[in-house]
Amino acid sequence: MKCEKLDVWKRSCRISVNIYKCFANSKDFGFKDQITRSGLSVASNISEGMEKESDKEKIRFIEISKGSAAELITQIYIGVEIDYIDKEIGLSWIKELNEILKMLTGLKKNYEGKIKNG
Repeated sequence: MKCEKLDVWKRSCRISVNIYKCFANSKDFGFKDQITRSGLSVASNISEGMEKESDKEKIRFIEISKGSAAELITQIYIGVEIDYIDKEIGLSWIKELNEILKMLTGLKKNYEGKIKNG
């Protein structure tokens, strides 16, 4: 399945774009680099996994994507606390990432079912 057909990939791309825009003028290059890389990693690992031949490999990249989403949630919380991210925006991103995590869990279960059922 091509990643472009997946809503979870589309939503992951959208949040990455929003983070890049938010930090476009940030002078804290360390934080900016870390948070933009985490955001980029969520969608990137979905797309990389969907191009793998085996379902086990797809699952592995979904797990990596989930880890990146969790990392991004942590960085958003910190960004809000240090006033880099508006609280309302940050909380909306966290809500969206929690939805993305649920979608990734569903996608993972789908591939686990394929493996189980042969």
